[in-house]
Amino acid sequence: MRARSFGFLSTLALTCALATGAAADQVKIGVLNDQSGLYAEFGGPGSVTAAQMAVEDFGGSVLGSKIEVVSADHQNKADVGSAIARKWFDVDGVTAIADLTNSAVALAVQGIAREKSKVTLFSGPASTRLFNEDCSPTGFMWTFDTYAMANGTAKSVVKNGGDSWYLLVADYAFGQQLARDIEGIVTGLNGKVLGTSKHPVNTADFSSFLLAAQSSKAKIVGLSNAGADTINAIKQAGEFGIVEGGQKLAALVVVLSDVHALGLAKAKGLIATTAFYHDANDATRAWSKRYFEKTGRMPGMIQAGVYSSVLHYLRAVKAAGSSDGAKVAEKMRASAVDDFFAPGAKIREDGRLMNDMMLIEVKTPAESKAPWDYFKIVRQIPASELLTPIAESKCALVKK
Repeated sequence: MRARSFGFLSTLALTCALATGAAADQVKIGVLNDQSGLYAEFGGPGSVTAAQMAVEDFGGSVLGSKIEVVSADHQNKADVGSAIARKWFDVDGVTAIADLTNSAVALAVQGIAREKSKVTLFSGPASTRLFNEDCSPTGFMWTFDTYAMANGTAKSVVKNGGDSWYLLVADYAFGQQLARDIEGIVTGLNGKVLGTSKHPVNTADFSSFLLAAQSSKAKIVGLSNAGADTINAIKQAGEFGIVEGGQKLAALVVVLSDVHALGLAKAKGLIATTAFYHDANDATRAWSKRYFEKTGRMPGMIQAGVYSSVLHYLRAVKAAGSSDGAKVAEKMRASAVDDFFAPGAKIREDGRLMNDMMLIEVKTPAESKAPWDYFKIVRQIPASELLTPIAESKCALVKK
């Protein structure tokens, strides 16, 4: 009887082990971002569509199982995002989390993912801490960051005479880091930052901040914010006559949906740096047409970055023969990106993708020849010129 019981228990244990192994190798991607607030157009539901497109283009399955995509709204709250991430990792079997728009949420989730050796694919957040002080062996910074955006835009503006700045800063990790990066670049080129106003995230009233900027007499009013905050600040700057009074606006993070919401009459002439433009070349146009057919909108750099990061992740899972985070991360670093977003780009030791970007200028209504024809590409900017040098990295993974 004991022998038969032992045999039954052994068979049961083997069956459970096989079942656990199968579950461990199932791939489930969670898209965690702002689905309903100030960054909903920034990434939002469009990022979910982009992730689904990557899964479809990959073939829909890997390691013998169908690939799943789930999504949730973190409401721009770190505690909400952390709770969702823990449940996804511990209960729902999510193997990677993508997008993560909002730097405060991203930093919180990065810590959880590092503990559990799960992959994070950052497209929407911009804090350089994600690949510096808070870097992770399984964390990847894909689309843009505060230093790159400040470097690409502020350097161009200062070199063209915009050597005095006043900054409107979103009062959380992203806005504060972007402001520090802007100040470093401006002062490094012998310019000056004459003042700073910190504003609450998702504020409806920029009047006091814009009045302070006007009073400063700075040549450039720099917007260290994003999403609906950038849109509202530009609209209200028009009401206050900022540009008519001789000052210029520099929006450090502008995505296509921002310009669409503003209209070219209000957004014309804005200089910005972007990691993607739908009309840049034949490959971007082909993918963007497919995205438009699904959503009725052209994609911005965040959605394009989500697609690219998810597709590269899935290829690494296949190459690793496993969904184990550490093994997949090793394969991600070992191969170059192969898509329209960042062809040939490699991932550094700190997890930062070395993707080139573009300096763009928003067209006037007269220059626009078709719907969504919003950007003029001023020049291509190589990643080596844009990104923080690896020698200055604060990431523990970087060998000194």
